[in-house]
Amino acid sequence: MIQLHLLAVLMGCLLDFCFGDPRWLWHPVCGIGNLIGKLEKTFRGRFSKGEKGERLAGRWLVFFVLLITGAIAALLLTGAYLISPYLWFALESLICYQMMAWRSLRSESMKVLTAFKNGDVEEARTAVSMIVGRDTKSLSEEGIAKATIETVAENTSDGVIAPLLSMIFFGGIGICLYKAVNTMDSMIGYKNDRYLWFGRTAARLDDVCNYIPSRISAGLMMAAGYLCQLFSRQTINGTKPYNGNMGVKIFKRDRFHHKSPNSAQTESVCAGVLQIELAGNAYYFGKLYEKPTIGDPIRPVEYIDIRRANDLMTVTYILALAPVVILLFLTA
Repeated sequence: MIQLHLLAVLMGCLLDFCFGDPRWLWHPVCGIGNLIGKLEKTFRGRFSKGEKGERLAGRWLVFFVLLITGAIAALLLTGAYLISPYLWFALESLICYQMMAWRSLRSESMKVLTAFKNGDVEEARTAVSMIVGRDTKSLSEEGIAKATIETVAENTSDGVIAPLLSMIFFGGIGICLYKAVNTMDSMIGYKNDRYLWFGRTAARLDDVCNYIPSRISAGLMMAAGYLCQLFSRQTINGTKPYNGNMGVKIFKRDRFHHKSPNSAQTESVCAGVLQIELAGNAYYFGKLYEKPTIGDPIRPVEYIDIRRANDLMTVTYILALAPVVILLFLTA
């Protein structure tokens, strides 16, 4: 069973690496999102407005989303196992494949790079608006590139390493529950008038669930920074675009330069390794939010840094998968 589970992890990651998320294939996260939307309407109508009522409604939403998601995953996996362990393996592989986001994150972020290469700034702005929550209409070319890099850096943890760890340690049920928490945070975890109190429980639960994975991700990314520096043949003014020592330095200094206890963990490493400055003030829903910067502007941000951030994410991902491969061989 351990071997089948580890194989399911690798198979799911391999499928994601090869195919990503085909648009024609229904995605479980869409189902979770629809569930969140329906439960929001239900519970908002049953509790009074104001802080107390909205907090309580938000807690019930979180409870039922996790209960329903976990129950469906458990029933499907248990039923598959009772029929055949190999059917269970196939289902676990499929769940892992659909919940991992390396390919889709890389593909969507590289669309911004492609648009820049084609000289189409408006297309780059449209592409980045699909993967970030901030307002993008007023972003400069550098701002578009920075927003894309920040998203890749942050989601290296949220979309790649954290779900992978959930899958490794808690199986198909664990990764489904993690994605449910992550989806709730992305839908209702905002500090605006609509979700300040209603989404508070979802946002805090997401912080808790990502606390350890974000730090593991940062550690892996620091190691990846050294590997990228070692094997890179690129140079900028005679210097390699990756710097492992700077990744460690900026991580130590800037890893808490964010209201979230987790988001700046990998962003700080990425900024340091690439020797650029990220974050800073940004507009969300038409309102300016003052945010500290992350990293040092040793060199200006350029759109090719989007590819470098993706390469850093990919090496981080490979390092996270390496123990799975080793353990699989040891248990063979």
